[in-house]
Amino acid sequence: MKTAVKKTEQEWKTCLTPEQYQILRENGTEVPFTGRYWNKKDNGMYVCAACGAELFSSETKFESYTGWPSFYKPAKADSVDTKSDNAMLMARTEVLCSKCQGHLGHVFNDGPQPTGLRYCINSAALDFKKKEVRKK
Repeated sequence: MKTAVKKTEQEWKTCLTPEQYQILRENGTEVPFTGRYWNKKDNGMYVCAACGAELFSSETKFESYTGWPSFYKPAKADSVDTKSDNAMLMARTEVLCSKCQGHLGHVFNDGPQPTGLRYCINSAALDFKKKEVRKK
């Protein structure tokens, strides 16, 4: 079980950029093809921009042609939580960081195998930790 990160809204405003706050704490979204990670190809781990929790491996990232980083599964089964989102007059499934409950994006059933899922995630909700190559 992860240790939950709890902060007041003022504390979140202090540690996040305005864009990160709007997405992670107010369920916003970024304009497609504008985020820093939608087209990133480096190997590493995508972590929550709010709390640093490991969320998605670059090994599960794929090109969805949507303009947002897309993954077919989380880094670990308990990395993310989901809940129903009926805002914007459509039924969707919201994806949240399981450690801080920050809004990450949504998951859809139109992804590649082996899961058939597409976790469509806002770049501003993520930070990237590049995989270090060890020299022998």
